[in-house]
Amino acid sequence: MIGQAVGQARAPIAAAHLRRDAWWTLPLTVVVVLGSFIVYSTWAAFQNAHYYTAPYLSPFYSPCLYRSCLHPSFGYGLSDVHLPMIGLLSPAFLILAGPGAFRLTCYYYRKAYYRSFWLAPVACAVRDVKTGYSGETRLPLILQNVHRYTWYVAVLFIAMLSWDVVLAFRFPNGFGIGVGTLVMLVNVIFLAGYTFSCHSCRHVCGGHVDVFSKAPLRYGIWHFVTRLNERHPLYAWLSLFSVGLTDLYIRLVSMGIIRDLRIV
Repeated sequence: MIGQAVGQARAPIAAAHLRRDAWWTLPLTVVVVLGSFIVYSTWAAFQNAHYYTAPYLSPFYSPCLYRSCLHPSFGYGLSDVHLPMIGLLSPAFLILAGPGAFRLTCYYYRKAYYRSFWLAPVACAVRDVKTGYSGETRLPLILQNVHRYTWYVAVLFIAMLSWDVVLAFRFPNGFGIGVGTLVMLVNVIFLAGYTFSCHSCRHVCGGHVDVFSKAPLRYGIWHFVTRLNERHPLYAWLSLFSVGLTDLYIRLVSMGIIRDLRIV
């Protein structure tokens, strides 16, 4: 500092931070939006009802594999006898565990909820609420490293949800397209965008290649996924909204609150 004597200690700053902008709006928005989705998805999973109206199946209940399901995804159901917890919890809890683990351990969502819910760090140039930093090297945060494996589970769910979209064209009286069909289709597109723009997908496509000039196909795929990865936060939020709104739409149609409009 100009004019400060050499070796003289800098004057302490008493304020917690010097930011004067509304830095708190982004973490607060994340808390409201992400918290609302968690509350709604948990409530919807407990309902175990109004998740199917021909030919639409809620993504929260897909794949529906049990005989007690209103719509077994593959035309037949597994016995509930060996799964006594189904009587207490709806199948949605078992289904949401897979995609839920993928989102919970996602690199982008980690930043979002670390800052918003744990306030660590809440924003740039703002002091952490928690003192000390141990990284993700100890329990429970070391479990975040399973993200690369949950990606494969997420891809499997994309395939199953895509099959549900195919079934959404098969109305009781034959082929057709309804608003629900388009809602489910858009949802799968956003979910696929989120899944395949993941950092783990980039690693699968090109992470093991040392010389891209010797693997032009792998480089082309890696380059395409890299471009998708630039929009990963956007797909993360679009897919969060789409999966919740898809369940809500099917639920309202099943309850008779709204009517599904047939386009074709």
